[in-house]
Amino acid sequence: MAGAAAAMRKKGFQVTGSDQSVYPPMSTFLEEQGIPVLNGYAERNLAHKPDLVVIGNAISRGNPEAEFALDHKLRYCSLPELLKEFFIRGKRCLVVAGTHGKTTTAALLTWVFEHAGLNPGYLIGGIPNNLKQGARFSDSEWFIIEGDEYDTAFFDKRSKFVHYLPEVAILNNLEFDHADIFENLAAIQKSFAHLIRLVPRNGLLLANGDDANLAPLLDVPFCPVKRFGLGEGNAIRADPVKLGPTASEFELPSFKFHINLCGELNVRNALAVVAAAKHCGLSNKQIQEAFHNFTGIRRRMEVKGIAGGVTVIDDFGHHPTAIRETLKALRLRYPHEKLWAIFEPRSNTTRRKVFQGELAQAFADASAVVVAQVARLELLSEAERLDPAQLIEDLRASGKEASYLPDVDSIVRHVAGAAQGGDVVCVFSNGGFAGIHGRLLQAFGGR
Repeated sequence: MAGAAAAMRKKGFQVTGSDQSVYPPMSTFLEEQGIPVLNGYAERNLAHKPDLVVIGNAISRGNPEAEFALDHKLRYCSLPELLKEFFIRGKRCLVVAGTHGKTTTAALLTWVFEHAGLNPGYLIGGIPNNLKQGARFSDSEWFIIEGDEYDTAFFDKRSKFVHYLPEVAILNNLEFDHADIFENLAAIQKSFAHLIRLVPRNGLLLANGDDANLAPLLDVPFCPVKRFGLGEGNAIRADPVKLGPTASEFELPSFKFHINLCGELNVRNALAVVAAAKHCGLSNKQIQEAFHNFTGIRRRMEVKGIAGGVTVIDDFGHHPTAIRETLKALRLRYPHEKLWAIFEPRSNTTRRKVFQGELAQAFADASAVVVAQVARLELLSEAERLDPAQLIEDLRASGKEASYLPDVDSIVRHVAGAAQGGDVVCVFSNGGFAGIHGRLLQAFGGR
């Protein structure tokens, strides 16, 4: 929403917005773009009766602005509807979908096109360092978008990505997630099948051929399908793969790719980008030149600072697989350091018990784990929500140093008192987490 708001303003529209408890980096980004953010929802925010109200999928009935828009019959739509009808239709659209890696893959693919001079339009659920903003609506024939499987709006319960008119659809992976709207894995597979049905016969479905949950969806007669991955049987296969502390290498026949990102997860992301870019006519050399200059995305293994000899890292990871793979990558980067993981159960899935056992295993590469209180716990019954005490018990049973500390003040006190110079602290949260990164750095620097 923030990225689209900035791009709309650059197109000449007057843009305002409302949100609850805005936090960096998006709050800072919007301020830099000159877009006023009204903190909190109120009918007066729409009293000027704007020409169009774009309603985010976090808004539900009962929200005062949603109710005002309905009462006064204001023109409204979802963000995906806006994109489809005003910015994507008629374009050559590349949709990046999957449970994990969407933001990194979409950002890297966009940078490859940008570096090649193709000036793509794009919408990405984060802020890529190379592009400085999460969205741009250009006059190019290309549009690249992160395709989220979460529902569209309170008035449209289909997945967002069914609005995006894919010429090329990239399916990175598929796992159970979003326990608040999907009953089980089969429900998510059904939604991905809806996306696949939209790929035209002159388009391409690119799918992770190593993912067992995607395999049943790929036998389709109506569009070309290519599988990519690390295993045998993939049409586009990375072999061999070399994982280093700050970079990764992988080879396709007759060409070696190098990217300044670490971990197998990022090799898979980059491989998807290579497959899509080559299909769209770019050369190996053009792709590698862009890889060489790619500098990552905010909130994806982002080093926030070093104070008192302790490195603080911010990561958006909030699914057991994402946490596990991020820690594996960080362990490559910091093979001998004490690696702390601070985890806020904040997403609608990790607040629930569905990943109780998987979460304990996800922290295998951490040296010490701190778990915060389940966010908005009063909205879930005790039987339904994650049990932090059980998670700590399971972590300790595996030999892990682990603590449950409900609030940020107690977490900062504990970690600042125990972490030593040379340690690495990675914070996992898909929210602002009360500014814990800056507070940790301040505490480490003041010791």
